[in-house]
Amino acid sequence: MGGLFGTIKHDCCVSELFYGTDYNSHLGTKRAGMVTLSNGNFIREIHNIENSYFRTKFERDLDDFDGNSGIGVISDTDAQPIIISSHLGKFAIVTVAKINNIKELELELLEEGNHFCEHSNDIINQTELISMLITKGKDYVDGIEYLFKKIKGSCTMLLLTEEGIIAARDKYGRTPLYIAKGENNKGYAVSSETCCFPNLGYEAEYNIGPGEIMLIDANGYKQIRKPNDKMQICSFLWVYYGYPVCEYEGKNVEEMRFKCGEEMGKKDDVDIDFVSGIPDSGVGMSLGYAVGKGVPYKRGIVKYTPTWPRSFTPTTQERRELVAKMKLIPNKWLLKDKRVLFCDDSIVRGTQLRDNVTDLYRCGAKEVHMRISCPPLIYPCRFLNFTASKSEMELITRRIIKDLEGAHDKHLEEYATTDSPRYCRMVECIRKQLNISSLKFNPIETLVESIGLPKESICTHCFDGSSYEE
Repeated sequence: MGGLFGTIKHDCCVSELFYGTDYNSHLGTKRAGMVTLSNGNFIREIHNIENSYFRTKFERDLDDFDGNSGIGVISDTDAQPIIISSHLGKFAIVTVAKINNIKELELELLEEGNHFCEHSNDIINQTELISMLITKGKDYVDGIEYLFKKIKGSCTMLLLTEEGIIAARDKYGRTPLYIAKGENNKGYAVSSETCCFPNLGYEAEYNIGPGEIMLIDANGYKQIRKPNDKMQICSFLWVYYGYPVCEYEGKNVEEMRFKCGEEMGKKDDVDIDFVSGIPDSGVGMSLGYAVGKGVPYKRGIVKYTPTWPRSFTPTTQERRELVAKMKLIPNKWLLKDKRVLFCDDSIVRGTQLRDNVTDLYRCGAKEVHMRISCPPLIYPCRFLNFTASKSEMELITRRIIKDLEGAHDKHLEEYATTDSPRYCRMVECIRKQLNISSLKFNPIETLVESIGLPKESICTHCFDGSSYEE
């Protein structure tokens, strides 16, 4: 996925840009970059953050930055920002995007006589491709509209120009973008995550709509393209990606997770001694479950945060599994001879959870029950790639469907229907594979109700294959 931050002020913006971009670190793990505009000149740095903190990589660069406006990015894809000189003017750009037809667009642009500069491992930089499509327009708005028409997937972006920061949200609003006002005439900021605003002295003020384009300067902001009518914001922002204090479309992440757990706890008839959350995103759900069920909440498993931050995610599956195991420590004094229920955000491949369950039994747990805040993941994400799955067969659900049906893509609608015979059979197979005492997923109706937005405004494609793409 990824996160964006930009700020524009009457004085130097470097500190706010640095810390604001850092507050998006939970959204990406591959590359990070910042660029400022000072007296007509762009100052840029890009670093690999796969094995280090954002702050560690960029603190030594801060004295090199200057200027009253800047944009930053935490990226799971390409190296950014890109700086472009074109007939529209000179601009820097950062994106959160997943372009599914990137190869076709690359060939089309090459046939037109264009060329790509940012190229490694036979892969073009998609932010460069996005900028190239924008420069096809007669102005920035026309270029971004052209981009929206050409791409399949999603794209939210910030452009740093002499006129100010242009903020454009994905045409279906799959990823968020908020504008905030600074205190004491401090200027303005824009970000994917609202958690970055309070400690920097900003107050979230405007939620940019799907396909809407805003121009922001140090004195205010104005709409330069109206929002689209349809929205498909990613439901997994609340389930997993979002930081607990953040809000999207006016709906708080932690409140949603609490509601998911509370509703499940009210209906669950399992006998347990206490409930615990798998850190980090399972904690809010487990607190809600404890209230709904009327059982104690205890920290049966804790995260070792000093050296294993959430943002540390190696690129290989083998190392991801090792890191996932190393940073979670069961508390055997609480677990011994107890019937414990754990809440977690989702089950993707199942390997990490299986290892966790093995450790819980090794620590003396009598029973290990699992409750998942969202429905089973049946379809890979086509719009944000949040699971990083390269194929359907990386999903535990698809592997089980193949075992049951002889093919991984048979009867998917039935497997996605809560409490259908095939759904129940699949869940039971997952339970057996993971060696857990009982397993339940929240139905999609509870997920939608907990978020608090209309179903048609939320992307639930990974659960039911329902979202559209034009």
